[in-house]
Amino acid sequence: MSAARRIGAVMLRHLYVMRGSWPRVLEMAYWPAINMTLWGFTSQFFSTHSSWVAQTGGILIGAVILWDVMFRGNLGVALSFMEEMWSRNLGHLSVSPLRPHELMAGMLGMSLVRTTIGVLPAGLLAIPLYHYSIFDMGLPLLVFWLNLMVSGWAIGLGVSALVLRFGLGAESMAWVMIFALAPLSGIYYPISTLPAWLQPLAWALPPAHVFEGMRQVMQGNGLDWGLLGGAVGLNVFYVGAAGSVFLYVHHVARRRGLLLNVGE
Repeated sequence: MSAARRIGAVMLRHLYVMRGSWPRVLEMAYWPAINMTLWGFTSQFFSTHSSWVAQTGGILIGAVILWDVMFRGNLGVALSFMEEMWSRNLGHLSVSPLRPHELMAGMLGMSLVRTTIGVLPAGLLAIPLYHYSIFDMGLPLLVFWLNLMVSGWAIGLGVSALVLRFGLGAESMAWVMIFALAPLSGIYYPISTLPAWLQPLAWALPPAHVFEGMRQVMQGNGLDWGLLGGAVGLNVFYVGAAGSVFLYVHHVARRRGLLLNVGE
């Protein structure tokens, strides 16, 4: 076999894998598009509000840290579940006394641990590097942290259900789904920056309420209880729905014996 044919055989192998895994194909176009959208809205806002950051010191640093709470809250759940799949341990867990809701609770607990370990040092490091302490927000910081954690849990449980249903070929959804929400969450800019037709969709997401509330606090306007109530209500709905979907998919997979088949 010639070198060209051997190279072609390698490429063909990966093309067959791509053909059987739509998340891989989606991911190729997804990241450039999502980055363009997120930073396009950010630059559009700053082009008309150039003094906004100077007036509110540290607001971008605070936004980055709080966004990472949601991001790592999601990964903490999804990776805890996928590690069970990678080690082919789901079958063993299914015949143990561990109940599905206990598995889910353990994943949420590990998410809290992973997020705290990952985000807390960054918050502390910002103090000597940038002379900014996110802890100056006081009690509202705890409220924002908890709401973003729960938002991350909802996404992580949804991703875990997808991976259990479609196999490890869908594992990239752990990153794809949460970054799809980034442009709509108003992390670095107010929701009013978005086109009018996108704003209702953004307000249907808990992070939009959290980041708008964060900016209110950092601008000295206090905690907006309306925004807080919206975030809490939406989080209760989404995490309840995601948990129900995860438990249902786990139940179906267990009945069909799919927990032993955790490949692509």
